[in-house]
Amino acid sequence: MSVDVRYVVFGGITSILLFGTLYSVAYDTYLDTSNPVLTRLPHHLHATHYFANKSNILNLYFIKRAWGWTSAAFLTLWLTSPPHKRTVHRVFKWGVETAIWLVFTSWFFGPALLERLTAASGGECTVALQSGAAFTVPYEYCFTRTAISQETHPFLFVGPVAESSAEPSLWGSDDGLAVIPRLRKGHDVSGHVFLLTMSALFLVDQIRVSLRAKTWSLAHACAVAFNIVLVAIWLFAIATTSVYFHSPFEKFTGYLLGVAGYMVTLLY
Repeated sequence: MSVDVRYVVFGGITSILLFGTLYSVAYDTYLDTSNPVLTRLPHHLHATHYFANKSNILNLYFIKRAWGWTSAAFLTLWLTSPPHKRTVHRVFKWGVETAIWLVFTSWFFGPALLERLTAASGGECTVALQSGAAFTVPYEYCFTRTAISQETHPFLFVGPVAESSAEPSLWGSDDGLAVIPRLRKGHDVSGHVFLLTMSALFLVDQIRVSLRAKTWSLAHACAVAFNIVLVAIWLFAIATTSVYFHSPFEKFTGYLLGVAGYMVTLLY
């Protein structure tokens, strides 16, 4: 009896996230990314744990470009497939997943859904200055990713709004530099777990199509290998995220959204 590789990867993702999260709680290795005081500081383990540093190769060149890599892997698999496997239906599934990625992380008639969720759950649009001072501003500055400074938006740096969270005397010499406000507090769903989970499940579903073929061309064999390696990278990335970033509940909701995002393609 053949094993459905989708269940294998789904079980792998679930186990990795579960044990990584338990480890992060037991050994205090995770960074609460919704805390405005902590999030602008280096991870407390960045000096001793390579993957706790956001500048690591995995984060910079793979995770931050996850859907680009996933799309490239799918297209190589689809383009090198035998003609009868090169169906429009598979491309449609990729299009649906791309739309889900866009509405959750980039745009949904304005702010992305993940940003809307953070704001609706009590999130605040926070300006964090180099000196450590911080204060809140209207949501529009976070939703539009507008860079602000004392020169361009002086009205935000004076009066009760700023003084309620930051004494002007605490502002340093670098606080005149432009800063992009960020949504903090609230429920910061792990976008990495969401996207990596959805990507891994989508790719393994496409690999399954190839595994049912009797023969492969050399190009297609290389494409399958590329996809398998990328799925392995996504599983490893889920492991590093589960250990070093986000609260347990934020990772759990990211996981649920990722699974749900993939399951939408099973409706077609």
